[in-house]
Amino acid sequence: MKIHPVLINAVADALIDIFQQGKYADKVVEQLLKSNSKWGSRDRAFIAETTYECVRWFRLYAKLSKGIHEEGEDDFDIPNFIRKDFIDIIGVCLTLKNAESVDYKDFKHLDYSNLKTQLNNISERKIKYSIPDWMDEVGEKELGAEKWAAELEALNKPADVVLRCNTLKIKVLDLKKKLNDINIETEDIPLSMEALILKKRTNVFSTELFKKGLFEVQDAGSQLIAPFLQAESGMRVIDACAGAGGKSLHLATLMQNKGSIISMDTEGRKLEELRKRAQRNGINIIETRTIESDKIIHRLQDSADRLLLDVPCSGLGVLRRNPDAKWKLTLEFLNEIRLLQAKILQNYSKMVKIGGKMVYATCSILPSENENQVATFLENNPNWKKMDEKKVSPAENGFDGFYMSLLERLS
Repeated sequence: MKIHPVLINAVADALIDIFQQGKYADKVVEQLLKSNSKWGSRDRAFIAETTYECVRWFRLYAKLSKGIHEEGEDDFDIPNFIRKDFIDIIGVCLTLKNAESVDYKDFKHLDYSNLKTQLNNISERKIKYSIPDWMDEVGEKELGAEKWAAELEALNKPADVVLRCNTLKIKVLDLKKKLNDINIETEDIPLSMEALILKKRTNVFSTELFKKGLFEVQDAGSQLIAPFLQAESGMRVIDACAGAGGKSLHLATLMQNKGSIISMDTEGRKLEELRKRAQRNGINIIETRTIESDKIIHRLQDSADRLLLDVPCSGLGVLRRNPDAKWKLTLEFLNEIRLLQAKILQNYSKMVKIGGKMVYATCSILPSENENQVATFLENNPNWKKMDEKKVSPAENGFDGFYMSLLERLS
């Protein structure tokens, strides 16, 4: 397998930007491909796939590139990596992937059989599944060794592309047929009635079907949250941590575009994206508001029939699609985000009417961000009751990890 040096160096540049400049992988890859528009589709796919694969298995490949030392020893010191270290990691990735020698001058020393033997001798979980020390300790403490290992194995698999049909414009079966007509094959998913999974990864954003608002890209686990809120046509719903609004759009379709949805976020640029998406989807019941202070929460007190709190979290449930997040997360951030989650749950819940319902949700698999937060809230607020709870496990369900709890305000 012969690979042009330009492509190897492009991946190395991307890894240096991600690991030593702190840039986000998706932005790095996007910019890299945009600045090299003459690359063909095969080269572009190679750049994207190899970059993400190296990011996903970075610690493991770094270990293999240096050879295995005694158990427990680890030369994992990213700030001190030089360009050759990143090139070596790419070489390990490509050699293991292709099960043969890769024809590139800096990879001549790599042998598939030797790498495979070394790989089979690695038993330390943090290296085997390629995660930071602190994350491994937290995961085992909260989930137990066996469940944590199963989740890590699932989280290290590339994420599928899942679509959510916009049922305001088209039925799922009809969308499936239209996609098939343009050579995009999909499969149904039992987990969500409105979901279609792509059999082969492709750029669906460039299709006329997407531009007409017939579907959105949204993981199957994420698609369970909006229905869990039990919103109905004519209700007043608040999505208080809306971001770019994927769940707001889903709520609007479930409400048949009748009623009102107030989508809020602290970042106005994300809400601007939501407004564009709503227009494309043919949705006109969404009003966006930027949270600049707690005054907006006070003004909306006792006003919502339904409240969605998809709170900021560690994102440990979505590492399949954001593998660089595990290298950017810190224990300090996790501790801070838990405090923020508790604050949002306590303060924002005041927007719900008596008899109204609220969903607290995260894209994390850690109990400390999920059921433990809800338990503490209920202890401090006896006028609330937990009605239902659902978890989506990457290991058990094969999709992104999510937690959701349905709560009702009694008085």
